Amino acid sequence: MPIKKARVSSVDLVATRNVFISAIRFATSSGNPCPLFGDELKTSAQEQVEYMLGEDEETPLITADEEVKSEVKTGLSKICSLFEKDLSSLLFESDLTSTTAENRILGNLSDIEWMCKILPKLDLMKEFVSNWTEISSITLVVIQNDKLDSLLWGLKVKVKLIEVIAKVLDAVGYGSVILQAECRVKLLKTWLPFIRKMKALLLGNEETDFSYKIDEDLWQSIEGAIVSLVLALPSNDQAEILMEWMETEEVRYPDLSEAFEIWCYRTKSAKRRLVEGPLERDGNAAVSL
Repeated sequence: MPIKKARVSSVDLVATRNVFISAIRFATSSGNPCPLFGDELKTSAQEQVEYMLGEDEETPLITADEEVKSEVKTGLSKICSLFEKDLSSLLFESDLTSTTAENRILGNLSDIEWMCKILPKLDLMKEFVSNWTEISSITLVVIQNDKLDSLLWGLKVKVKLIEVIAKVLDAVGYGSVILQAECRVKLLKTWLPFIRKMKALLLGNEETDFSYKIDEDLWQSIEGAIVSLVLALPSNDQAEILMEWMETEEVRYPDLSEAFEIWCYRTKSAKRRLVEGPLERDGNAAVSL
């Protein structure tokens, strides 16, 4: 009897894994695999993947499966590559006022946001951060181009980007994704100017009927992650980031005064130890004599 039960469990696990992999493939598919249903089936597949990753006794068996992780990595790579390709193509399109380009880019960002929901459950958030770092430069080049600045939906894309970068900063800032110091510095230097600019822009439109806004809690979350990220950097890198912060016009956001105070305290303490160290050694030597 136990053997029969084990066989059934094994078959169930294989079936569950195969269904999950099929759902991942559909959820990360490019274009519209079923035109008659629009994006409804793709959205449904994404919802089913989230449901299957819910907390139950079978979830660890799925999340630990290497074939499952490999399929998710492939899907993530496809989504990021498609976003980069579609975004870059905007620079060469003559008419950006149609809803086609808008829906395409916003659809890509929705897929990326969805990925950010499931990746932590599979312990794959580092894969996303790596992919995002690779496409960050071209993303900013395109999104800050004058062609998009003149479009209202271009601002909607920028707001979505802030929501995505918030997830990246949260993962890196609070240690769920470990990166080398040089990568963390690059991440900050790449996105800090854009974050400052967007905060100032949206703040200037707070009292108007501006439809694209970011919740204040999200701004505070971003600021907290940035402070945490800065404080975890080597002292020289901290000094460079803080110096740039003090020289910018948007000094109010992010507010790095806490990081600056801690850096000053640490620097002063380190210098004191350097000075007191030789004196203590000389004093001990004199006493021994």
